[in-house]
Amino acid sequence: MKRIYIPLIGLFLWQSCSSDLLNTSPESTKVTANFYKDEAQLEQGVNAVYASLQYNGQYQLAMPAIGEIPSDNTFDEVPANDSFTYGEFDFFTIQPNNSLLGSTWKDHYVGIQQANIVLNRIGGISMDQTLKNTRTGEMKFLRALMYFNLVRIFGDVPLVTKETTDVNEYFGQGRTAVETVYDFIETELKASIDLLPATASQKGRVTKGAALGILGKVLMTRNRYSEALPYLQKVEPLGYSLLTDVTKIFDPSNKNNAEIIFDVQFTSGLNGNTEGSQAYQMFSPSGFISGAKGHNLPTKEVYAVFSSGDLRRNAFVGLTPSGVPYSKKLVKTSDAIVDGGSNTVVLRLADVFLLMAECYAKTNNFTDSNLYLNKIKIRAGLNSVNLSGEQQLLDEVALERRKELVGEGHRWFDLVRTGKAISVMTTHFQNTPGYNTAVIKDYNLLMPVPQGQINTDPAIKQNPGY
Repeated sequence: MKRIYIPLIGLFLWQSCSSDLLNTSPESTKVTANFYKDEAQLEQGVNAVYASLQYNGQYQLAMPAIGEIPSDNTFDEVPANDSFTYGEFDFFTIQPNNSLLGSTWKDHYVGIQQANIVLNRIGGISMDQTLKNTRTGEMKFLRALMYFNLVRIFGDVPLVTKETTDVNEYFGQGRTAVETVYDFIETELKASIDLLPATASQKGRVTKGAALGILGKVLMTRNRYSEALPYLQKVEPLGYSLLTDVTKIFDPSNKNNAEIIFDVQFTSGLNGNTEGSQAYQMFSPSGFISGAKGHNLPTKEVYAVFSSGDLRRNAFVGLTPSGVPYSKKLVKTSDAIVDGGSNTVVLRLADVFLLMAECYAKTNNFTDSNLYLNKIKIRAGLNSVNLSGEQQLLDEVALERRKELVGEGHRWFDLVRTGKAISVMTTHFQNTPGYNTAVIKDYNLLMPVPQGQINTDPAIKQNPGY
């Protein structure tokens, strides 16, 4: 694990095309031991943590792909592209040497290490106390978010919570138990809530609403619904609202709108086309767009789940002339296909409302469960419902989450946390042509630990089954 424990030598400095928008641009490198002497340098370190979210192993490619392709929501149209890296998730033939998983582990720990550096140094920097609190809250949130992703994907992972200056310090310690990692995530998110502002000074920065929403999701993942609900209830009053027009949610000209609680910023045409995302290229149908790779496309099954009157069907999913579904949540914004300008949404209000509906159903408050479920259904042009049983409500919420959040990286994690992954995917394989050899087993609920990490530190053991 040498690469993740070495202190970050490269520090990515950010340029902004406007004072209220956060954009990244690698400008120069600094040696961390001789850096962080003042507020300006610390700000560069903070921005480097945000920059890590743009890496392939985080929210540019990995989180949208790993959160969808193993599920019944998306598939890999051309598995041979990129050496079957994405196709392995589609058929549960995932190997420990999968390059996307390797990037996921590495890129998350790069961000975690950078957050650890900032949190270690910020106490000694002279700066406005309110700003210091805000930056501390941002770092705690982002570090917790990255650990939440890692623990959901890999299970036990090494918990590194301080700046690492000695590469040998963590060798031989192995992986930290899932529950210990989750305890740390909860503690960090609760601390960040009190430190973060209600509104962001720059688009793309973390706010109190993001910490509340992700904490709610963490608690639900741990089956603590009654504890999650009070945090989720506090999100909307901070000023978020559902957009009335679903076509505007992912419109690049309407970024950072009132429904978006937290998203990772990408912009076309900046700094030599280095601020855009590859997602549009990677997740568009092969042949439909020149250079597209055909990974992570909506399945025909999920397209058919939308009724003809559901406004989201045409807003969220399109069909090529040959009938292949594709995501309209990713938009072509540049002649350079690798320079996509669509942000990656991490959390939005519709997600929170459906989480609340699930919590209310789990706590036998069916009236409010129907209320928040219907906010989503009515916005989509569907009739409201009045369901009176817990299981009925949970099934309807799961259906609406599947449709509303298609392609956003939530479906696989929803199936795992609700205990439905094996049954749903087994049925999906049985009913979908071309998947007669696909099998999901219990051990597939976690991904394999990258083999490179095990080779470097044998104390890190592989997940069972791989």
